[in-house]
Amino acid sequence: MTDPDLPAELTTEELETWAAVATVMEWLPAALDAQLQRDAQLTHFEYGVLYALAHAPDGTLRMSVLSGYANSSLSRLSRAATRLESKGWMRRAPDPADGRFTLAILTDLGRKKVHEATPGHVRTVRQLVLDRLTKPQTRQLREISRRIMRAIRSDEGWTPPAPATTGSTPGSPGSGG
Repeated sequence: MTDPDLPAELTTEELETWAAVATVMEWLPAALDAQLQRDAQLTHFEYGVLYALAHAPDGTLRMSVLSGYANSSLSRLSRAATRLESKGWMRRAPDPADGRFTLAILTDLGRKKVHEATPGHVRTVRQLVLDRLTKPQTRQLREISRRIMRAIRSDEGWTPPAPATTGSTPGSPGSGG
C-alpha cells in the first residue's frame, strides 16, 4: 500500500543513491562472471554452487536447499548441475533418507576446481569491493546489505561457513554470495 503523503517520484538524493545501487547490481555480477569465466571456466552462479557444496557436510546438499542458498529456481539450478556434472565436478543422486529429494554431491574434481578458482575470485572481490572501503565502511555495507535483504525476504539466506583454522580465506558463493 502506498503512502499518499510521500511524493510519487524519488528526490534528487534518493535517485542518486538508487542509481548507484542499481549500477552496482548490474555491473558487479558481470565483472565477477568475467573473471571466473576467464580464469576457471565457471560462471559466478556455478562457482557459488560448487562453493556451497565444498563447505557443506560431506560435500552434499539437497538440491532444494542448494536452490535456496543460490536464490535460484530448481530448474535453473538443475541446468547448472547438468553443466557441472558434464565436467565431472558434481553428481546428483536420490536422497537415501527420503527418495523424494535429490542430493547434489561434490566430486573430488569439483573440490579441486573450487580450490583452484577461489584465490582469483577472492582477489576480484577484494579489488572491486572490499579494498575500496575502510573497515568501518565494510561493516556499514554489511549491515546495509542485511537490512535490504530482510526487507526483501525474512529468511537469512546463505551465510558463510566459520573460517577454517588452517588460515584459509573463505570466498563467497553466488548471490546470495
